[in-house]
Amino acid sequence: AQFRSYYAEADRKKGITGENLLQLLECRLDNVTYRMGLGGSRTEARQIVRHNSILVNGKRVNIPSFQVKAGDVISVAEASKTQLRIKSALEAAEQRGFPEWLEVDVKALKGTFKAKPQRDELPPTINESLVVELYSK
Repeated sequence: AQFRSYYAEADRKKGITGENLLQLLECRLDNVTYRMGLGGSRTEARQIVRHNSILVNGKRVNIPSFQVKAGDVISVAEASKTQLRIKSALEAAEQRGFPEWLEVDVKALKGTFKAKPQRDELPPTINESLVVELYSK
């Protein structure tokens, strides 16, 4: 049901539905937390968000589906900065590199969401046209 509502929102927006859908999914707080390297997997990033470990613009947000906007600053709550799982996930992410649309300060455990990612900044392995084809029926 939630994915269908994402599709409906992507379809309503101007532009290519598939690209809009990918942008909506990439802007979720749990995904941004994962892309910043604060979680070793999307599941772990979601749990970190649910457990009140993430701040958006200095305010605690524990809703994984929260839509992050350009200019938002995502940081780790003071009480969670000592968590080993966050530190080890961040080290691994640093080796992989961070997406262009995120500015990450590894030492401060925070990052800025610069802009919604464009299609060419996302993994080419995603075939959004198949998803659009399925949900447009």
